[in-house]
Amino acid sequence: MAKARIQRTLSVGVTEHGNSAVLVTVASDGELIDRRRIELTESDLPTHPHHHEGSWAVGRHKNSPWSREISLSEAVELVEQVRAAAALGAREALAALAAAVSEPITYISIRQCPELPPTVEECIADNRAQTFADTVMYRQAVAAAAEENGWTVSWYDRERVFDEAAIVLGRDDLGDFLAQLGRSIGPPWQAKQKLAAAAAFAAMTRA
Repeated sequence: MAKARIQRTLSVGVTEHGNSAVLVTVASDGELIDRRRIELTESDLPTHPHHHEGSWAVGRHKNSPWSREISLSEAVELVEQVRAAAALGAREALAALAAAVSEPITYISIRQCPELPPTVEECIADNRAQTFADTVMYRQAVAAAAEENGWTVSWYDRERVFDEAAIVLGRDDLGDFLAQLGRSIGPPWQAKQKLAAAAAFAAMTRA
């Protein structure tokens, strides 16, 4: 009697930088399945509307040569435009990833989001919140698109994610393993790709 095929689990790890993100997809047996970089918005939109345009609207950096006049209502509207574009970009990017791999994806792991004030206006006005509100917006766009696909979303802590991945893989040190994983696919394989890979594995233990 033929042995039943062991069903693997696929998981995606995400590291974002502005409106772009690196996605690394791995299988539960340790194989690297896919690595790609995605853009969530088009180049005609600002990448950090809370931090840049929002700051200009409330008078931060108004003496800087790169700032420009913009009202708070215009800044808020711009944030919402970018949010909608990021939502669409995330849906399209994750649909393309799902179509490119031959097995269904179960998990996705995204970096934890700090708490934000409840409204765009408050995020812009808060000197601390406006520095990371855009990053949170992009992470949430990816999470929402993943949930639409039926993937289980988890949120990783950068300080603990490598230890969590090591538990899944049964390894004390991930350094050699991640280096080999990178060699299997070739460059680019830098810190952000390694972090995304670790996050993808870690999602399996959190699940």
